[in-house]
Order: sequence, then structure tokens, then C-alpha cells
Amino acid sequence: MSYNLPSHLFHLPIYQKAMDIIVLSRSISTYLNQDLAYLNADGTEDNDIYFSGDIVQQSTSLAPEIINAELEKCSHKKNRHLESLDRLTTRLYTNCRRLEKSNSNGKDYLPILRGELRKFRKLQRHWMMTL
Repeated sequence: MSYNLPSHLFHLPIYQKAMDIIVLSRSISTYLNQDLAYLNADGTEDNDIYFSGDIVQQSTSLAPEIINAELEKCSHKKNRHLESLDRLTTRLYTNCRRLEKSNSNGKDYLPILRGELRKFRKLQRHWMMTL
């Protein structure tokens, strides 16, 4: 991500945690994809492979929403970004729970990601109070 933004935004704890979640979700997804990419015995693909892509997409969307909320002047538009961030976090957590039921050795790493998401939510609540 290359944004022309004030440097203080990159030092926000919530932004740093979002970046940690991006790296972690990409690593977990890569690991899971190796196990889930094979076809089942009946020739169908494993549906859980899509959830692994979803966690990457949703985690990648966290940081831009944080930046948009920080830079937005209008409170109505700022609230939209905050709601979007909340929805992304909820979906990300839900997809982690779904992937924990998958048939992969990588599912053992998902509780780590869910733990990071809990920390992110805590930071999110405090950060929202400062906006």
C-alpha cells in the first residue's frame, strides 16, 4: 500500500495491528491452500478453500478503512467507515471459525489469528472513542 498520508497514521496501534493481521492471514491462507487445493475423492473441490481467500481479502481491507476513517471530516461518512471496519472484523472472525473445521493441518494456526482479532477489537473500541 502506498498512500500519501501523514506519518502519524502509520504509527497508530490499531493500524499496526491491522498490518500484523494481514501478514498472519496471508501466511495462514498460503499454508491452508496447500492442503485444501486437492480435489476430493468424488472430484469436487473443498469449499473451505474459498474461506482462506476471504480471510486474506477481508484482512487486507482493514487498513484502508482505518485510514479512511481517520482522514474523513464528515461524521456521517466516518461512521460508515467504522461500521464497515466492524463488519470486516466480524466476517474475518467468522471465517476463521469456519476454517477451523476444515480438513487441514493449518487450522491449528487459526486460533492465533482469532486471538489477534480479539486484540484488534479491543484496540478498535478505544480508537473509536478518540475519533
